[in-house]
Amino acid sequence: MNATVAPPNVDVVGVGINATDTILRLPSFPAPDSKIELLSAEVTPGGQVASAIVACRRWGLRARYVGKIGDDAAGKFQVDEMQREGVDTRWITVPGCQSQTAYILVDEPSGERTVLWKRDRGIALRPQDLKREWIRGARALLVDGHDTEAAACAARWAHEDNIPVVGDFDNRYPSVEVLLQYVDFPITSKDFPERLTGEMDLLKSLPEIFRNFKCRLIGATLGRLGVLTWDGDRFLLCPGFLITPVDTTGAGDIFHGAFLYGLIRGWTLEETLQFSCAAAALNCEAQGARGGIAPIERIRNFRRDARRSEAAYPPDQLLEASRAAKREGAKL
Repeated sequence: MNATVAPPNVDVVGVGINATDTILRLPSFPAPDSKIELLSAEVTPGGQVASAIVACRRWGLRARYVGKIGDDAAGKFQVDEMQREGVDTRWITVPGCQSQTAYILVDEPSGERTVLWKRDRGIALRPQDLKREWIRGARALLVDGHDTEAAACAARWAHEDNIPVVGDFDNRYPSVEVLLQYVDFPITSKDFPERLTGEMDLLKSLPEIFRNFKCRLIGATLGRLGVLTWDGDRFLLCPGFLITPVDTTGAGDIFHGAFLYGLIRGWTLEETLQFSCAAAALNCEAQGARGGIAPIERIRNFRRDARRSEAAYPPDQLLEASRAAKREGAKL
């Protein structure tokens, strides 16, 4: 791209990982020192931020992805897939490096997956890889925690330009605390809050993260049980939608893409969380991280008709936890 030409404005920008996934469907999870025949093997595109941005594009948003790849077949696969999806991209290509790959073992009876991944250190995003104009003018930014220094740089630029930042965090990566200072909406795995705070109870760890990093909203996805959020005033629990899963790969990625979509559309929190849970559930009905990204109308119909999971927390427990969190916050 000619550096003198400003890139067009987009609705959403994603800065984070991409991956080339080999999905291995198995009749059962293998025991140690055993042999098992595959049901199928398929190479598909994946990666937390990359898949979320593809979802946004399929739902009609103007989307840009910023990522790093090697000069190998997997990297070319990523480039071709993003071009096919119509995503505006800013690739940083590293000669002599392998792009990120993953082998995903899917247990056929349950649809649950185990991810085996490999990432060349040379394709880690660095702050000097980024350009501020790639983010300027966007309506929202999505980052993950893998390359925290680069993600923090992008999030700081967005923060300074009043662009809301959504974060997808599953592990406590080095210096993730610096990144969290610039994230308005961290939506994490259910295990991340404990890894960050040492507190096992989400009803205590989520308010602690909210207070420490001054978020607008903090949430944790709960798998089939949906998502729990805290906004400084109340806990909101959105139960999941019941399905028969084929492959749970990418459920969290599509949840984050759907959350971005609701944020851009100006929906209420309740509507955004229901849409996000529904989109994530439907994605699990097909194979691969992006295999089940459903059209908007199908997600709407599914939200209306599908059965919901049991509640992870009863209402009286959420009410009492809200009061306790506000009392704790008033002490500070």
